[in-house]
Amino acid sequence: MTEAAALRVRDLHKSFSTGDETVVVLDGISFELRKNEAVAITGPSGSGKSTLLHLLGALDTPTSGTIEIDGASAFDLKEKDLARFRNQTLGFIFQEHHLLPQYTVLENVLLPTLAFPPAPETAEATALELLERVGLSHRLGHRPTQLSGGERQRAAVARALIQSPKVVLCDEPTGNLDRANADAVAKLLFELHRDAGNVLIVVTHNQELAAQFERKLDLADGKLS
Repeated sequence: MTEAAALRVRDLHKSFSTGDETVVVLDGISFELRKNEAVAITGPSGSGKSTLLHLLGALDTPTSGTIEIDGASAFDLKEKDLARFRNQTLGFIFQEHHLLPQYTVLENVLLPTLAFPPAPETAEATALELLERVGLSHRLGHRPTQLSGGERQRAAVARALIQSPKVVLCDEPTGNLDRANADAVAKLLFELHRDAGNVLIVVTHNQELAAQFERKLDLADGKLS
């Protein structure tokens, strides 16, 4: 029996109205991913890659079409339930790490677990394990300004995985890093993805990073190929 898709996107459209003009950004996007699958999405600037990622992350709503994760559609949820869905089902890694400067590395990683109290009793143990995996066990009490760029991004990776998300969404996760740190973060993403068995989607301009994926999709003129 064929394994059911963990992520199913069907006939996704997104357009914006600017005065009398309608700008079509996404024009009938459809694809499926199973658990353990990873895909790189490439395309020129302005092609709609970030828009697609925002829709997949339920940060925006489509003009039409559906997105289902394990058969559930985030767009059918009320706002509070939608926030919980994002928090517990999706993990986000952006080009900017978005760590909060007033908190330590450990506190930053734990933040997603505090959104809907009570936090799991195992939260701190999970955070410590993840920080060990990403090589930051010696930086637990440091604040973001005391970390290198590569360390900040590794902390962001740990934070994205603290809730064991079913889908991990990455927007240019190595875009602000030098070659050595970019390679290290990419390797880390793949290792943690394989261990967790989640769905990994990476939007990137980096062709070297995209080439490491077994599956690659290109977005151009609102179409995915």
